[in-house]
Amino acid sequence: MKFSLLHNDKDSKARAGILETDHGSIETPIFMPVGTAGTVKAVHQRELKDDIKAQIILGNTYHLYLRPGLEVIENAGGLHKFNGWDKPILTDSGGYQIFSLSAQRKLKEEGATFKSHIDGSKHFFSPESVMDIQRIIGADIIMAFDECTPYPCEFKYAKDSLALTHRWLDRCISRFDETEPKYNYSQALFPIVQGSVYKDLRIQSAEYIASKNAFGNAIGGLSVGEPAEEMYAMTEVVTNILPKDKPRYLMGVGTPANILESIALGIDMFDCVMPTRNARHGLLFTSNGIINIRNEKWKNDFSPLDENGTTFVDNEYSKAYLRHLLVCNELLAAQIASVHNLGFYLWLVKEAREKIIEGSFLEWKNKMVKQVAQRL
Repeated sequence: MKFSLLHNDKDSKARAGILETDHGSIETPIFMPVGTAGTVKAVHQRELKDDIKAQIILGNTYHLYLRPGLEVIENAGGLHKFNGWDKPILTDSGGYQIFSLSAQRKLKEEGATFKSHIDGSKHFFSPESVMDIQRIIGADIIMAFDECTPYPCEFKYAKDSLALTHRWLDRCISRFDETEPKYNYSQALFPIVQGSVYKDLRIQSAEYIASKNAFGNAIGGLSVGEPAEEMYAMTEVVTNILPKDKPRYLMGVGTPANILESIALGIDMFDCVMPTRNARHGLLFTSNGIINIRNEKWKNDFSPLDENGTTFVDNEYSKAYLRHLLVCNELLAAQIASVHNLGFYLWLVKEAREKIIEGSFLEWKNKMVKQVAQRL
């Protein structure tokens, strides 16, 4: 793999780069649609490629380990072969999912024992086993096993958790280095910066992660309920420390405004379930603002979902028609809305990239942050 920085914005820390993998190149900044169980909900792979223009998608270790299970994925030849997606894939280590099951898991130095949310069966993840599992899944980019602290959390808890995450990281790196990819293409391991909203812990973690000289680095434990200002402050602290020549991934973020502000702070990669989850409930993101398509006001509005959106998605459906489908609980509603929202997110980061290259990013970002956050 290779990461090249092509442009740095003159007025902010925003960057435009290219990340090259064995399954294709990724132009950064990039948004990665979330395909938790091996599929982006309600969206066909063909739509991901042709309409949404996705360059990389996510899978999740916890969910794929439970269903369909490692035997099925390995017999298929890895997740790319199993789900028919021939572009890059990133897998989250499952840490966030396990630690969100606080009543159903036990944490210790060796790893985490947890109960399946499906049938209550007991399982154990260690840093070593999570590396092995992600080797079998076969993602191009895999994540270290960490503890994602809740918000709010006490300083002592965050400090102890951070120390454990760093010890686990060392074990992840050792296991990763002593094993090989299973499917004849390269994989890269990203460590994860933690530390809650405590500046000194974030600095400590960023310095430790930077010292590992990994191919790329991630920032976790944000967008978990803290105010946006805290998220931006912690992100800035970390991006000031992480190597400039390596990709930076802000996990689980976020709204269109969050993404634009974080690009300005030097983030290259994003993922979030928000565009698809909100789509299924009738919330649309557009270049003019946010629409609740279920509202009565759209019942006789036959304009496209986004009047400015012909450049980022097939805009053949009207607001009135999508509202009708949602009110009737038609399955097509989730598909149209999901394709629209993901198309918008991918359009937004593409526009950001173009503005960075043109040298007009900051002015455009400041205008767009207000525009995309308003309710219509």
